[in-house]
Amino acid sequence: MSLPPDTAPDSGVIHNIGYRSYQGPRLGRGYATGALFVQGLRAAYGLGRSGKSKVLPMLVAAALALPALIFVAVAIITKSDKLAVGYADYISLSVMGIFVLLFLAAQAPVLMSRDLRHNTVPLYFSRPITRGDYVQARFLAMAAALMLLMTVPLVLLYVGALLAGLPFGENTGHFAQGLFAALIYSALYSAIGLLIAAATPRRGFGVAAIMGVMFVSIPLVGIVYGLSSPGVGPAPESANWAAALSPSTLVHGLVNEIFSITTGGSMHAPGGLGIAVFALETAVLTGGSYWLLQRRYRNI
Repeated sequence: MSLPPDTAPDSGVIHNIGYRSYQGPRLGRGYATGALFVQGLRAAYGLGRSGKSKVLPMLVAAALALPALIFVAVAIITKSDKLAVGYADYISLSVMGIFVLLFLAAQAPVLMSRDLRHNTVPLYFSRPITRGDYVQARFLAMAAALMLLMTVPLVLLYVGALLAGLPFGENTGHFAQGLFAALIYSALYSAIGLLIAAATPRRGFGVAAIMGVMFVSIPLVGIVYGLSSPGVGPAPESANWAAALSPSTLVHGLVNEIFSITTGGSMHAPGGLGIAVFALETAVLTGGSYWLLQRRYRNI
């Protein structure tokens, strides 16, 4: 029995469809980690995603920047010799702090939960980055997003103060204090927020958990502070230890004591011992949360 002509052994054809080995540069782990950082930073502000993903980040950024412009305008119109609010105080104001926490709660799950939900995390680890590289890139992206969010209004205050003719040296020093506070807030909030977000693949659960942890602790500070204070007269120095019960008031109290900021009798770390305790707690919360985040991804 003979085979048809088109199936005969000598009728095969090799088709060259263009498969070739990669001859370009091997960029390695550093480039891949940097690309993941950039992607995370863009995702935190909704860039490269749908239009509705940009709404909340941009609204929060505008809500933080608008009061800064108002304070500058008031200083210029009234010809004041200083701004109505300090730089470090600005990002610690209750309303401003709420906006920052809303941004954290909404965007931290974007960086962590989506990859878990769609099972894309193992693809990152196939090559060339490691689990530590992934966590590092996500942490730096979230911290950079928060730092940018808080730095923009501080820059508006600083530039506006200089345009209003306010003292250059004094405002430069206070601007540096505000940047220092923003840096601590960014690191601490990012570590805690990402750790909570990485615990669940569902974004809604992550948002609720972050808001619960960060927001519930704030009124707890107020309750303890009120119970430690007499009904009449200023609160005793010991009442300021209540600030250690919340990440928000922890940083606020630490910065106030380091730079001797006493605006409106705001909370501060109680003396030198308070600075040491508050700084240690901040370092432990940040480092411990980051370490637990690393542990979380060792099991993936």
